[in-house]
Amino acid sequence: MTVELTPAERDLLFAERRAVLATINERGTARLVPIAYAPVLDDGLRIYSALDEKPKSVSDPRDLARVRDIRERPRVTLLVDRWDETWSALAWLRMDGTATLIEATDAAAGGHSDAVRLLRERYPQYATHALEQRPVIRIDVDHVASWFAS
Repeated sequence: MTVELTPAERDLLFAERRAVLATINERGTARLVPIAYAPVLDDGLRIYSALDEKPKSVSDPRDLARVRDIRERPRVTLLVDRWDETWSALAWLRMDGTATLIEATDAAAGGHSDAVRLLRERYPQYATHALEQRPVIRIDVDHVASWFAS
């Protein structure tokens, strides 16, 4: 399904630097995690997020709770928002989609090297992370909703 973004939605998505990823845990409740992300608009809307080398609760990123959730229940929601103290520029963009884990060695999933390149272009902090050797979350967005104060 091709998702069309308005110019305001596109601007918000590309301008903001973090999002909140919502997965569903084994109890059926939402698990929320702030993430860095790289959006791609071509034949649809895709979002990439690295399982980077920042400190984690587990040594193998494949054991992270969000990864377990995605493997068991791949439907996810991503929220990008903009805060403004005067409330005149408040905005949010909510994206629903299907998440998959792509590995550098998984040619069928595709896009791993492109995802790494996009994430490094967007976040210079990733220059020292071995993203080529780590999985990346890919979200294929099939629905968007948004709200803008102005």
